[in-house]
Amino acid sequence: MAGSEVIEVEHKYCPSEADALPQLGSIHGVDRVGLPVNEQLDAVYFDTEALALAAQRITLRRRSGGPDAGWHLKLPVTAGERREIGQALGGDRDAVPELLRQLVLVHTRSHVLVPVVRIKTNRTSTPLYAADGAVLAHFSDDYVEAQSLLAPAEPSRWREWEIELADGPRQLLQDADTLLAAEGVPLSGLPSKLAKALGPNYPGDPAAAPKPVRDGPASDVALSYIFQQIRALKMHDPGVRVDAPDAVHQLRVAARRLRSALVTFRKLTDTTSAKVLRAELQWLAGAVGQARDTEVIRARLKDMINAEPTELLIGPVAQEIDEHLGTVQQQGRAAGLAALDSDRYFRLLDSLDAFLAAPPLSASAQEEAPQTVGRLVSAEQKRLKKAVRAVDRATGRGPQDVALHEVRKSAKRLRYAAEAAAPMFGKHANAVARAAEGIQEILGDFQDSVVTRETLLALAAQSPADGGTSFSYGRLHALEQLRGDQARERFYDVWRKSKPKPLNWE
Repeated sequence: MAGSEVIEVEHKYCPSEADALPQLGSIHGVDRVGLPVNEQLDAVYFDTEALALAAQRITLRRRSGGPDAGWHLKLPVTAGERREIGQALGGDRDAVPELLRQLVLVHTRSHVLVPVVRIKTNRTSTPLYAADGAVLAHFSDDYVEAQSLLAPAEPSRWREWEIELADGPRQLLQDADTLLAAEGVPLSGLPSKLAKALGPNYPGDPAAAPKPVRDGPASDVALSYIFQQIRALKMHDPGVRVDAPDAVHQLRVAARRLRSALVTFRKLTDTTSAKVLRAELQWLAGAVGQARDTEVIRARLKDMINAEPTELLIGPVAQEIDEHLGTVQQQGRAAGLAALDSDRYFRLLDSLDAFLAAPPLSASAQEEAPQTVGRLVSAEQKRLKKAVRAVDRATGRGPQDVALHEVRKSAKRLRYAAEAAAPMFGKHANAVARAAEGIQEILGDFQDSVVTRETLLALAAQSPADGGTSFSYGRLHALEQLRGDQARERFYDVWRKSKPKPLNWE
C-alpha cells in the first residue's frame, strides 16, 4: 500500500461469547449476504508513554494480515467517523512513516512514539450486498486478544462485532443498531479496540469549551473563543507541514486571533502569563507567515505583469521577480517548518494546554458577561477611532502609510473581539465584526501595495544597469502606487458610510 486516505464510518457492538450471528440479511437495504472470509490480524499501536494521541482519540497502528495491511493513522471527525490515512509497511517495523509522524507532531511534540499495545484479532469478515451488487458494508465478527506493552499485565480477551460502511448509506448503521439492540447486543461505549485494551489507563474525554450564557461570567466568553482558536491552530498544523493549500494562512489567523483575544480580555486573566503567551504567538505567526507573505506579493506581481502589454515589459523583469521571490518563499517555508519543529513551539503548545486546563483568571473574570464583554469590545471600537484620527494628523505619504497600517491592526482586533462577543450580542456583534473585517480587508490590500512597492524598489536597485529593466520596474511601481491610493480612498469611503458602531449592553 503506497498511500491512501478514506473516511471510515463504523459502529462497534459488544456481543457475548455465546451470541449467535445476527440475521444480517434483514437489515433494510441488504439484498444478500456474501461469503465469510477469515483473517488473522496482528496490530501494534504506537503512542507516547503519556498516551498523547489516545487523549485526542487518535490511533496510530502498524498492522499485518488482511487486505489493508500497513500503517494506519485514524483521526476523529465526528462520533463513529474517522479519517484514515494509510502508508505501506516498511523494513523497520518500529519506524513510524515520516508523513504520519508529521501529522501527529502537534500532539506528540518532543516525545517519542513507542509501541503501547499489541492486538491480535481472529476476524470473520462478511460483505453485505445491495440488489445492484454494490458492497454496502462489511460485518466483522472479531475475537480479540490485547497485550499492554507499557507495563506487565495479563492479556485481555473479548469478542466484538463491527459494521463498517462501504457504499451503503448511514441509515444502514442505524437499522443495524435497532436489529442488534432487539437481540440484546448493545453498541460499544468505547471508540476503538485500543480504548478497551488500555482499560482504566485510557485517557478521559478531552475538555470541552465553556458555553457562554448571558447570566454567566465574562471569562466563559473569552475562554470559549480562546479554546476555539487553540483547536484551530492544532487542526491546521499538520496541513502546514505537508504544504496543504491555505494551511499557513489559517494557522497564522488562529495564532493572531488567540493573541488578539489575550489582549482584548487581558483584564480577565493573569497579566504575566497572558503577556508571555502573546509574545510567543506573535513569534509563531511571524515565523510561519514569511512564506505566505512572499506568496501574496509574488502572485500580485505576476498578475500585474500578465496584464501588461508585451512592449512595455523591457528586460527580464518577470524572470528576476519570479526567481528572487521564489527563493525568498522557499527560505520562508523552511524557516516556518523549522519553527514548527522547534522546542520553542512545543513549549508554546504545552503552555496553551496548561492555560485551558487551569485558566489563570483574575477577579474580574467572574463579572457578568454582557456588561464586561460589551465594555471590552467597545474599548476596541474606541481604539479604532483613535487610530483613524492619527491618520488625519499624519503628514506625508510614509507616516500616513504607517498610520493606516495601525488602523488595519485595530480593525482586526475589533473584528476578533466582536466575533468572541457574538454569543452574547448576536446580530449586533456580527455586524460589528463584518464592518471591521471590511476595513481590515481594504487596508490589507493597501498594506500589500506598500510592501510590493518596497519589493520593487529593492529589486530595481539589484537589477543590472544594462538589463533594461529600469523602465519596467518604474512602471510597475507606479501602477502599484495607484492601486494603493485607490485602496486608501476606498477605506475613507467605507469609514464615512459604515464605520463599526459600539455595542449596547443595557
